[in-house]
Amino acid sequence: MHIPDGFLNAKTWVTLAVVSGFAVGVASRIASKKAGEKQIPLMGVMAAFIFAAQMLNFPVAGGTSGHFMGGVLASILLGPSMGLLVMTAVLVVQCFVFQDGGLTALGANIFNMGIIGAVLGYYLYLIFRKVGSRTIAVFAASLVSIVLAAVACSVELAISGTVPLKVALPAMAGVHVLIGIGEGLITIAALGFLGKTRPDLLEIPGGAK
Repeated sequence: MHIPDGFLNAKTWVTLAVVSGFAVGVASRIASKKAGEKQIPLMGVMAAFIFAAQMLNFPVAGGTSGHFMGGVLASILLGPSMGLLVMTAVLVVQCFVFQDGGLTALGANIFNMGIIGAVLGYYLYLIFRKVGSRTIAVFAASLVSIVLAAVACSVELAISGTVPLKVALPAMAGVHVLIGIGEGLITIAALGFLGKTRPDLLEIPGGAK
């Protein structure tokens, strides 16, 4: 999911950099008004947890592997604005320190894993919560947001002429359905653990109930 340098043409990465930069700016303004004494330290904890969790890969079909993304978890606990900022912080560190994802592709990676993964994932959770239990909503939002992020990544690569859409889309979407299942199960487990050990963290203003 982390797009490296050279995979996107200039028009695509510049456009996504502008969109993501604007979104992060708006999220920062909202978070600065809403962040309280619990949200700020939790943002740091969440960023550290997601960063560490993304270092661990689990096997998927066909010899490929995937990793936890964490956008839905962050946004459910903190709200979409702070969830986006958490994902942005993780992606920036991965880019500059570990070269995981390219500098020119940073905007695209934030768009895919932050805006789609965290922000859209949050609103997907709210939609699914209206028709199902919390557990079902968490799982569905995690799965769908992962697949949509993979679809967006496929479209970006196709627009840039890197890989034909008819090749990228089924390959990315198919694998990320399985990764999304893992994402959903991990998110459910993490929220369940917090519910037993720190239930107060599930009631932080701005987060989803």
